[in-house]
Amino acid sequence: MVISVLNRLVEIVEEGLTGDFDVTAVARGLGTTEYHLRRMFSSLAGMPLSEYVRRRRMTVAAADVVQGEVDLLTVAVRHGYGSVEAFGRAFRAVHGAGPGEVRRDGGPLRSQPRLGFRLTVDGSERMDARIADRPGFRLVGFAVRVPLVHRGVNPHIRRHVAALPAAEHVRLKALGDTVPGGLLAVSDDLDPDRAEGSELTYLHGVAVLPGTPVPEEFDVIEVPAGRWVVVRAAGPHPQSLQKVWAATATEWFPSNPWRQRPGPEIVAVLDRGADLSTATCELWLPVEPAPLTPTSGPP
Repeated sequence: MVISVLNRLVEIVEEGLTGDFDVTAVARGLGTTEYHLRRMFSSLAGMPLSEYVRRRRMTVAAADVVQGEVDLLTVAVRHGYGSVEAFGRAFRAVHGAGPGEVRRDGGPLRSQPRLGFRLTVDGSERMDARIADRPGFRLVGFAVRVPLVHRGVNPHIRRHVAALPAAEHVRLKALGDTVPGGLLAVSDDLDPDRAEGSELTYLHGVAVLPGTPVPEEFDVIEVPAGRWVVVRAAGPHPQSLQKVWAATATEWFPSNPWRQRPGPEIVAVLDRGADLSTATCELWLPVEPAPLTPTSGPP
């Protein structure tokens, strides 16, 4: 169960606050993948796993700094840092002041409480989803590196698409010859934590069959065969799409025997209002079967 896995993850973080924290090994021990574990954590906790680990380490380290019983290098090494400088940067990012200042003045200190996950009753709105098996295909179009924006229109993507001549949109539409159909918004090379501001590759393009000739000026993303969950979103755009995107992590994946695998995330716009403020979209996410979580029998 996702909740029990995340609570065990929090316990492991606490056990590793003064040592190495190998998230790949932790994910393997919990019967999942690093990619899936990071995404589930960030979606439910509201912050990346790496940021939570750093905040918890700096919360505990603050006590050593204030007490002043050992030098700062010893404190840094004790909490997983190889130098006072690296420790100081992490400490300042959390507390707003360096360890030397806090040792002298006793503050300021900003603590990160230990997280706990519990089950709440959500999901009263039905999600319209299906599983699709797809052979390999290619995504072709115009790609750019942009920062991730969680809410509202991403201005970097908007500028990228607006800069394309109208003739290129027509040419792309004519090139697409497989599903997902139509002009596509593709996000690839995403940070596993989905941290706000982290960079991703955005491609404005179409899906084509492997043998379709592609003009050399187009960027290409090769997509291997696999399964996808296809979730429909309709309403104010992009708000309804972003809401459904978040709900796949917080509601759909915890309730279904699938987990997300690495790969591009695709948005196909099926219909759009005349003023572009509303839309009906399909969100395509690459998935694989989730391993069964062992359950303990009766005592």
